[in-house]
Amino acid sequence: MVVGVCSITLILHDNRSLKGKRKVVKSLIEKVKHRYNVSIAEVGANDDHRRAVIGFATVGNDRQFINSVADKVIDYVYSLGTAEVADHTLELINI
Repeated sequence: MVVGVCSITLILHDNRSLKGKRKVVKSLIEKVKHRYNVSIAEVGANDDHRRAVIGFATVGNDRQFINSVADKVIDYVYSLGTAEVADHTLELINI
């Protein structure tokens, strides 16, 4: 079994409140959930209205497939343009 775990750090430039951040992050998470079969949530920078850290995970049998899904999710988050992607980390774990 292979587990892919990724965290993506987002910068929200024009955001002025936690309420505005919540709207952007919730929308992004729902779009990713709808398009890809991954578990995703906001996992960091909860009190910072200009930054968000989202994490997602996917599980499967094939390392190449898991890597491909993770790359597609990362590319999709970049392409949405709702927030600037400052950084991302991806780890594939064989269990």
